Amino acid sequence: MASPYDIPPLHLQLQHPLKLLARLLHYLLSLLYPDRHARRNITVVCISDTHCLIPKAPLPYGDILIHAGDLTNAGTPSELQAQIDWLAGLPHQHKVVVAGNHDTWLDPESRKTLSDAKEREGKVDWKGIHYLQNTSVTLDFPNRTSLNAGKITLFGAPHTPDKLGPQHAFQYPRGTDVWSDAIPDDTDILVTHSPPAYHLDLPSVRAMGDEFLLQEVRRVKPLLHVFGHIHAGKSDFLGLLRGGQEVVRWDASERYLEETLRYGAPGGVLDGPVRVYYLGMMVVSGVLEMVREVVFDWEVKSTRMVNAAMVFCNTGRIGNGAQVVHI
Repeated sequence: MASPYDIPPLHLQLQHPLKLLARLLHYLLSLLYPDRHARRNITVVCISDTHCLIPKAPLPYGDILIHAGDLTNAGTPSELQAQIDWLAGLPHQHKVVVAGNHDTWLDPESRKTLSDAKEREGKVDWKGIHYLQNTSVTLDFPNRTSLNAGKITLFGAPHTPDKLGPQHAFQYPRGTDVWSDAIPDDTDILVTHSPPAYHLDLPSVRAMGDEFLLQEVRRVKPLLHVFGHIHAGKSDFLGLLRGGQEVVRWDASERYLEETLRYGAPGGVLDGPVRVYYLGMMVVSGVLEMVREVVFDWEVKSTRMVNAAMVFCNTGRIGNGAQVVHI
């Protein structure tokens, strides 16, 4: 039986043809929208899910290096320190890290599962790296960006849905809302280990991201959202087409896309007709929004979402490059 964290087999995806069609049409519509970012003087390099591995190829240089969690496999302080030492030695001016579910020691609850008392009582030295655990940091880039007089605020949170075992850090039961009003309004760059639902999270059968996180990202509308956790989310057909990045415009078309992709709803005998309605409205509203942007210069707020997982699917080896974003 295939793992829900793997790319779903084709026969399962074909059982949800409207979801496949919705994702493809939404991608094609996204190609028609104008790119409105006026200044792009800050380079953000995004990685995640290195799992104790160090890429053989050098990471691209940038002003900010973000690691969105799962630095380790067993989550011991020694594994964490090895990854921290590697990150600290890189030339990027600012480095920001959040924990992932494999980073056991960083969560006081999962830390108790470490078998070695020395590991449980160990320490790590972050060496100037900004470790964010439901906290923010503001970085100053004077005269470098049009954002907030050169100040960029990042907020990081480690939580992921699903309970995979007590050794996994910062987990909560799927369907539990841990996100509402959790992200500060002034967040420019959001870093989470979990993806939001329906975006770069294998939504063709069952989205593996968190819907409450999606709602919170919609409320705050950060410029950039970096995550990982679902390695294969950037490697299925649409993930490859998008290159592991997706610009999400917070308009009516996005709402209809979510309804089309929502797992298990609508249900019953109306499942087909209602999904067809949502799909049709996604296309119609998407075209109307595009015309308003192109013809009438109507700007809709958007968030660039990045799945930064470096391990390729669940192979245990690095097969994905770093993601680079200019803001």
